[in-house]
Amino acid sequence: MPQMTETAEERFRAAFERLKIDTPIVLAKGTPVSQNNVAKEAGTDPTALRKARYPALIRDIQAWVETAALQQTKSKKRQARQNRNKESLMEMVETLTRQRDQAQSEALSLYRLVLELSVEKAKLQSRLDELLPPPTPLRR
Repeated sequence: MPQMTETAEERFRAAFERLKIDTPIVLAKGTPVSQNNVAKEAGTDPTALRKARYPALIRDIQAWVETAALQQTKSKKRQARQNRNKESLMEMVETLTRQRDQAQSEALSLYRLVLELSVEKAKLQSRLDELLPPPTPLRR
């Protein structure tokens, strides 16, 4: 039965794939993809992964790192924009809440004034009725 041996490049590629999907075996989860980390994840010294021996793999790693960096930059910009929008909306909510509270306060003050004026009108009307009784209807 022939023994299946994995080449060094296959081990490096497998390590690269594990790091890309964040399921490393040797390194800690969340370890960023880099040439050195791929070599460490493959269980070798970082100097073992050389550009002269594995040029295609090194290009793939570097391309993936650049793409990931661009995506991370875009993600950070998007998150910052969302945070600014959220802060803007929160400020708007606070402003509208203050305006609502002020309007409620003014409405209650006006309602109180209307009640006071209604009471005063009733008092004045009763005094007027005492001084000048309402006219009696003429009878035929």
